[in-house]
Amino acid sequence: MSENKVKVPKATMQRYPIYLKALRKLQSMGIERVLSRELALFVDIESTTIRRDFSFIGSLGKQGYGYDIVKLIDTFEALLGVAYDEKIILVGVGNLGKAIMNYNRWNHVVGEIVCAFDSDPAKVGYENGIPVYHMNEVATKMPEGCRIAILTISQNVQDTIDKLVNVGIKGFVDFSHEHIQVPKGIVVKPVDVVSTIQELIFQTNNL
Repeated sequence: MSENKVKVPKATMQRYPIYLKALRKLQSMGIERVLSRELALFVDIESTTIRRDFSFIGSLGKQGYGYDIVKLIDTFEALLGVAYDEKIILVGVGNLGKAIMNYNRWNHVVGEIVCAFDSDPAKVGYENGIPVYHMNEVATKMPEGCRIAILTISQNVQDTIDKLVNVGIKGFVDFSHEHIQVPKGIVVKPVDVVSTIQELIFQTNNL
């Protein structure tokens, strides 16, 4: 991207991770180039929308020739600040935590959960091949370069977040439903299934 960055609409930014996931999947299938109409079928987004979304980040393809998948992946990774080898930790190895660990690598989306932490000594060991450490070991067992944590805990949430921030975590996916406070520069993305269902019901009632 050039130094004069174009402001990308929020709706477009929300579609970029969808494109990145699809492109990584296509790459894993050995495909090197893709036309906008082919990608449209893959992601269920209109080809005109795809071309408009791509136009915000420069000239990425040629008409009739398609887009170079490797170039697109590199562009989106740089734009979104994610890589396939992003190291992620999970805190809370309960039923939800185990389900997420079983879902690891998210079909070519971002990275993978490299380890987990829990306050229960009985859960220390391995889960789905992923090492599980006690929360007391977070300072010594934190993977180098790790910035993202998934929280699936329901107790001592604020204290846990404080500890993780102190060892370098910059972003949280939060399933706790607790009100938490973080320093400036730390990002929290709450996942509220109930609110999502309520929103979905409202939308379907108004179709």
